Amino acid sequence: MNNKTMHPLQRYRTEVEPAINSKLEEFELYGYDKVTENELWDFLIKKRWKRDNEEKQLHQVVNDILRTNVSDFISYATIEAYKSPNIFSKESKEAFKDLF
Repeated sequence: MNNKTMHPLQRYRTEVEPAINSKLEEFELYGYDKVTENELWDFLIKKRWKRDNEEKQLHQVVNDILRTNVSDFISYATIEAYKSPNIFSKESKEAFKDLF
């Protein structure tokens, strides 16, 4: 991804890593231990900040991460899985098994 197509909040990616890891630990407590850091970040970029055109400060980005809940992520992941071209492939079935 080059700088022209990079999401504006991508610049905070390394700075917010502790908040992302904290959220992933929370997901693990609820039994969703297969969610990766990149999957959570993709959710934030593609869903939570999809229409964000305004500049956000670091504390606002961290707040968005920490207020993300498991059900929002799972809903997003399910819809994204249905959008994939090979939903009935063995790999897709395995991915769904891991989520649930």
